[in-house]
Order: sequence, then structure tokens, then C-alpha cells
Amino acid sequence: MDPHLLRTFVAVARLASFSAAARELGYTQSAVSQHIASLEQDLGAALLTRRPVAPTAAGDRLLEHAAPLLLRLDAARADVARIAAAPPHGLTLAASPTALHARVPAALPSVGVTVRVLAREDVPAAVATGGADVGLVDGLAAPSDPLRLPDVAPLTTRRVSEEPVGVLLPASHPLAGRDGLRLADLVDARWIDAPDTALPLPQVRAAEGGQGFRAALRYEGTDVRTLAGLVAAGHGLALLPWSVGARMGVGTCVVALVEPWVVHRVECVFAGVLSGAGEALVGALG
Repeated sequence: MDPHLLRTFVAVARLASFSAAARELGYTQSAVSQHIASLEQDLGAALLTRRPVAPTAAGDRLLEHAAPLLLRLDAARADVARIAAAPPHGLTLAASPTALHARVPAALPSVGVTVRVLAREDVPAAVATGGADVGLVDGLAAPSDPLRLPDVAPLTTRRVSEEPVGVLLPASHPLAGRDGLRLADLVDARWIDAPDTALPLPQVRAAEGGQGFRAALRYEGTDVRTLAGLVAAGHGLALLPWSVGARMGVGTCVVALVEPWVVHRVECVFAGVLSGAGEALVGALG
């Protein structure tokens, strides 16, 4: 299967338009049509309806395979380039917001550093495809258990830190004075769904058996202090690493989660063999 044809198919399916895909990819519309026809001939199945432009059942199934296939190809290209290239002078660190807030390394080189704040699920892919030299990812885990990361490429992971988890509440909330909270007592509370900032609600549900924890509001940003402002205004609760919640300040209160016993875990991820600033950073993180 030609990856160029597959990329064209993904673009047409995403944009629901042959002409829009042609503009995005820099092809003529006839070239895009030829790509799709060649791919359909190769696979022996119609992949798209034409009016309207939409994936067929076979096309939907191919789309399920396309993203990981193309990602692995990009990762392979980046891995080979990483080995062949001269050692870089700078360093790019990709990190999810709460990983960065919980563990800002004091040993970062003083010059030549770029920090990219990304959604958790995007950090491993950025490292695998060469968009970052080192990544910091985080999530809920049982003590000493590794995080479950997407299988995007052969990556090395190392534990950076584990710490308790806290429930971020408005300072005026009736539960704000407690010494600790059980997750089971918060199943029906109002929650803020902030997948790229707080610990994700699907992980919270999984920790409590997969039920409840419905979102009253969704926040799609990456600024933790904006999330804290929404909590302070009474829009819902959020689960954060203890050290992050404790720094949110006026208007909020963080109470330790005592049951179930889960931790906020941070791991660093990298590809290949690091040297220079990357090697120094990973050593400092460990």
C-alpha cells in the first residue's frame, strides 16, 4: 500500500472534499482522484462515496488503520534521520501541562531550549516523529505501576516522579475542610472535563469502576490556572497532582484523595540514544 495514496485518502475523508484535499496537499484535483482510484484498485474495494464525499464501510475500516500506520512511518523516518544527523545544538522538550507544572526541571540548559506544551496523547507521537527530543507525560496509576502509553514507536520510558492526587474544590465548598476524600463520594459531583489540563475523567472513572463523574463543563485549554479559575467560580471539581493543586491559590482548596490509593505519575520518554543536552536533562529528571 503506497503511503502517499493513503495520506491522500485520509485528507479527502477528513475534509469530505476532493478539491479541498487537493488544495491542502498541493495536488491537482485530478491527481487526488487518481490517487483514490489507485488505492481502491489496490485494495479491491470502494473507499469513498462521491456525492456526498464520505467513507464507505471499507473506508471507515481503513481509516482505523491509517493513523497508526502513517504515524509509524513518520516515526521510522525520524528515527533514521536522528541517527544520521549531526548532534543538535538545542533541545526541544514536549510536556503535558500537569507534567510540566508538577516537574519543572531546574537542570534545564540555560540556552537553546524549546518547551512545547501538548495534550498528553500527543507527547509520545511528538517524540517519535522528531518534533521533540524528550517528552514528559503523566497520568493516574497505581503506586509503582507504569503509565499506559500509546504504541507509536519504540520509545524508552523512565519514571520521573510519583505524588499523591488532590481534588481541587472551590474554597467555599462544603468538603473543602476535610482531611481527605474518597472518590466514591464524588461520583455524582459536578466535574470539569479538562482532558489536557486536569487528570482526565476517563481515568477517574476507571479508578472507580467506570461509572459516574459526568462533566458539567468542558475546558479544552492547557492553562492550569484558567482551570483553577473555573473551579473557584463553582463550575465543577478537578483532579490534579497534589503539588499543582496546592499552588493554585486564592479561591480554591485542594483535599487529598485517600481512596482508592492512586498516584500522579510522571515519566519521560525519548527515542534512540540521547547525548548532550538531552542526556543531561534525562539524567536530571531521574
